[in-house]
Amino acid sequence: MDSLIEVNDLHFSYGQLKVLKGINLTIPRGKVVGIMGTSGCGKSTLLRHFGGQLRPLRGSVKFMGQVVHELDNDELYKMRRKIGMMFQVSGLFTDMSVYDNLAFPLREHTDLPEEIIKDLVLMKLHAVGLRNARNLKPSELSGGMERRVALARAVATDPPLVIYDEPFAGLDPISLNTIANLIRSLNDALGTTSIVVTYDLMSSLKVVDYLYFIHNGVVAAQGSVDEMLHSQDPSVHQFLHAEPDGPIAFQYASESYNSDLKIRA
Repeated sequence: MDSLIEVNDLHFSYGQLKVLKGINLTIPRGKVVGIMGTSGCGKSTLLRHFGGQLRPLRGSVKFMGQVVHELDNDELYKMRRKIGMMFQVSGLFTDMSVYDNLAFPLREHTDLPEEIIKDLVLMKLHAVGLRNARNLKPSELSGGMERRVALARAVATDPPLVIYDEPFAGLDPISLNTIANLIRSLNDALGTTSIVVTYDLMSSLKVVDYLYFIHNGVVAAQGSVDEMLHSQDPSVHQFLHAEPDGPIAFQYASESYNSDLKIRA
């Protein structure tokens, strides 16, 4: 199957802290792919390599056949125009209306006349059920409505790739289910490729075709939803079943608590 993204032996560190230790994965065109893992496992760092915000210490990310870290500024800008992003905190422009938030990428990246931009904005807002909220400001939206506007903006230009960073965090069950269904339906209707980065298993099960589980800086497991649910890997089992005890530690690596207490004494 044709791949939109190919990640090969990707390594990255923040100073002495090694975050990515040899990530290998592929994102096939037209699919919804989930990337899961505990907080701090490197999911957001991986996304920054997709967009070229970070350069790998070793290895590479290929997007549509181009090695991302080898692109110059102009090439990188052109590449980023092919990626839509739904940020973890929505990232809407607070001083703009809902309408202008969606119109912004169309005005920035196309030469379309305002009449066409208006039709496209209303079309995207209608798809997420918020056409009549176009004149509201982000501060006037509920959390679920804000997420839906952010989703509509992410697909405003019909990009080949849409990335959703923790799209379900903090949502009530109805909003969560709505967002999950929208991700799936918009991906299929627009023929895009979607990456859902999350730690919310049950929400991911509703939308993804394939899952990657990142642990200790590498892809610890991968497969279909059913394969992952029945995985015998201890770290995967612990994560997916929310068990407190297992190879995934709750405490950040440190010296013993007793030694810290003695130092203070």
